[in-house]
Amino acid sequence: MRRFGHGLVLGKFYPPHAGHHHLVRTAQDRCERLTVLVCAASVESVPLADRVAWMREAHPEADVVGAVDDIPVDLHDPEIWEAHMAIFRAAVGRPVDAVFTSEEYGTELARRFGAEEVCVDPARTLFPVSGTAVRADPAACWDYLGPAVRARLARRIVVLGAESTGTTTLSRDLAAHYRARGGVWAATGWVEEYGRRYSEEKLAAARAADPGATWAEVAFTSEEFPLIARRQDAAEERAARAGSPVLICDTDSFATGIWHERYMGGRNAEVERIAAGRPRDLYLLTEDADVPFEDDGLRDGPELRPWMTGRFREELEATGRRFLAVRGDRGARLATAVAAVDELLAEGWRFADPLPENR
Repeated sequence: MRRFGHGLVLGKFYPPHAGHHHLVRTAQDRCERLTVLVCAASVESVPLADRVAWMREAHPEADVVGAVDDIPVDLHDPEIWEAHMAIFRAAVGRPVDAVFTSEEYGTELARRFGAEEVCVDPARTLFPVSGTAVRADPAACWDYLGPAVRARLARRIVVLGAESTGTTTLSRDLAAHYRARGGVWAATGWVEEYGRRYSEEKLAAARAADPGATWAEVAFTSEEFPLIARRQDAAEERAARAGSPVLICDTDSFATGIWHERYMGGRNAEVERIAAGRPRDLYLLTEDADVPFEDDGLRDGPELRPWMTGRFREELEATGRRFLAVRGDRGARLATAVAAVDELLAEGWRFADPLPENR
């Protein structure tokens, strides 16, 4: 089988899927050097930089470059072809020996590059998926998506609330509910509250020095909260990369900002910056009135619960986050939460349409 000096794979990768990755791996096996050109139009809702980053992560040995191409596709218009080629040649920057493609335009693209066409699985028998299908229903195509794309598309549900208001119980129940649906949903992830683990470690350290130490003697500094927020976000990101189209989180870095206010008396700008880095899709606020207070050794008392519930609600409203307060017993809360998540999933992912194509 002939090997080539410089091969090219070109596409929108909107978003990349297993068929794209098979094409790139096939080309890499037959080329000394491979350029992957990611072309994105300004109207599309996934930024070019993200698609380039995803392809670089998946194919670190390829030379992945990006270009903005806002010219509609018309395979029958020579002038439009040449306008596209000017963008392609500028982005690739050197002669191409082979063009690897699964598309009908591959023959003409190779001819215009002065290269050989290598057609790879044009019927898509190995990976029966397309970017159009992914955009229409990501959940149905989930098995064909890589970790970085899953992390971007997973609907992130955060359960938050004052201490001893059932946040952990509801978040666990919600994750178990979606896992029980089977199929792609069986991998639904649950992200524990890192701040609680951190608090347990602080109390254990205090008791190592003084076996009689209690939670009331444990003190926090403001500098600890950004650490908690970053580790919470990191755990969330790991779970999103490996899970289903929905991810259930027992708190998040946004909630860490409220806890900083609770313990330190004010806001923390670094925590706010961390919390702004990744939007979540839905917050479920656990009301305090329906849940009796239980002291587990890491709680201060029931008197602060109404204040904390109020602060969560105020900040959720002030920042425009989508949220729903959940009330009632354990079963009622789960039913309310499932209905809200199902409504969110039914809304779909809302990709912007690519530019028109005349093939």
